[in-house]
Amino acid sequence: MTVSVSTSNAVDLRAQPVDEVLDRVARSLQVRFLPGTVVRKRRSVGARTDRETWVRIERRLLGKISDQGWNGAECAARLNGVAQPAWQGCVVWRDASEPVMWRADETDLLLASPAGNAILSDAPELPEDWWDGLNASLGALAAHHTKRVATPDTETITQASVTESIRAVFPGTFDTTVQRWVPAHADLNWANVTAPVFSLFDWEDWGNAPQGLDSASLWGSSLAVPFLADRVRQERRRDFETRDGKLMTLFVCSKILGPYAHPEDPRLEPARRMAKQIIKELQED
Repeated sequence: MTVSVSTSNAVDLRAQPVDEVLDRVARSLQVRFLPGTVVRKRRSVGARTDRETWVRIERRLLGKISDQGWNGAECAARLNGVAQPAWQGCVVWRDASEPVMWRADETDLLLASPAGNAILSDAPELPEDWWDGLNASLGALAAHHTKRVATPDTETITQASVTESIRAVFPGTFDTTVQRWVPAHADLNWANVTAPVFSLFDWEDWGNAPQGLDSASLWGSSLAVPFLADRVRQERRRDFETRDGKLMTLFVCSKILGPYAHPEDPRLEPARRMAKQIIKELQED
């Protein structure tokens, strides 16, 4: 059976029909999706099942699937000490009409709701043990060993890509060489964590990345709420005080301030201020 939602590679699953895809996944995993629970995003669809699990379905271009494969959620199941929904199983297939693959991962339900959107406008209510959970999970994650390489925004992160992103926005004489690479979630923002109980989900792109990428990413997701951004920096100061952490802060700022920046983005000014400070510190090292 061929399941396709469009003949174009540029597909937004929020706008395209996905009933056939949902039907195929339901049959393959032997579940029934509960009415009214489907959540549609640009390149993924999720829904709750009748056996109290969650299924996330993603469409990805073949060219975006690296040699390490496309099984981040499955591989993350072995990460001890990291708060995340337990992985149950999956189904994967290649679309017969397009150069894309589909993958559906079934996990336990989240213990709480997502804390917010990828870019926050209002701060969530976070008890102190939420921060303890964040720190414990990121510490445990960084202590693991993996051959996977992180693919933030489906792009493999490399020394060259870090340098290119930073130099494109912040030309200067400072060194952009990363010293330490550690396992990272690689998409840590407020839409991928739960609250008031902490857990971290959507592990499709995790792998080795420069130390501080996750901390800097969560900080960048918080910039429209200044006191929350400050709290992230305080809690994750061990990352932010390292040279790699400073580079990752600049890397995140380059994404905010780059060619696709929106003039009304409330993160622009705080990102500019922080970038100026970080560049000065890097030049003085």
